[in-house]
Amino acid sequence: MAWRCSGNTNIELIDNLVNASIISNERVIAAMRSIDRKHYCPRFSYEDSPQTLGYGATISAPHMHGYALENLEPFLRPGMKALDVGSGSGYLSACMAEMVGETGKIVGIDHIKELVHSSIRNVEKSHREWIEREQIKIVLGDGRLGYEQEGPYDCIHVGAAAPTTPTELLNQLKSPGRLFIPVGRDSQMILVYDKDKDGNLNKKELMGVMYVPLTSVENQKSFYG
Repeated sequence: MAWRCSGNTNIELIDNLVNASIISNERVIAAMRSIDRKHYCPRFSYEDSPQTLGYGATISAPHMHGYALENLEPFLRPGMKALDVGSGSGYLSACMAEMVGETGKIVGIDHIKELVHSSIRNVEKSHREWIEREQIKIVLGDGRLGYEQEGPYDCIHVGAAAPTTPTELLNQLKSPGRLFIPVGRDSQMILVYDKDKDGNLNKKELMGVMYVPLTSVENQKSFYG
């Protein structure tokens, strides 16, 4: 089961996710093996559970990052562009950057300036060149509005639960494109939206989850005073 995937090293953690059939795509496995979670989650780095980042934010459990990458993989091919909303520690953005390669681009957006600064430092621990050439670009802003300046995107990942699916994010998807987002208040569901080449949308419910809310800076600050 997902909560039994903890390991003592990054490789052991990823192997446990494979053995639990959470991840199976070779490109996803390679990306998660190459990005050491300890650079983004210094406490309980390899435990398969959410960990606090401060500022009312968390880094999701590794199995949820695995599910996200598995579902987004067709839209994280070399040369593609993706948006990571609520990028937090920068971990998933880094995994995505590994997958799109130096010809692709990942834009991470978070509305907590301390997390933006720390996530850039996290990436620079092992991949300073990604920041220098903007293979990863992490910006301060309201992720509920997306980041239109760099759009449209092949895919968008949202790392916090929206009360309803933000239409701004769907509008910033390419055709074809995919949005992976937790939606709901008390009861949350991962929704996957696919936009076809003609701009038509198809919605699929993936699984029930529990995420921190996608909200304003003011509301998020209330979680930590």
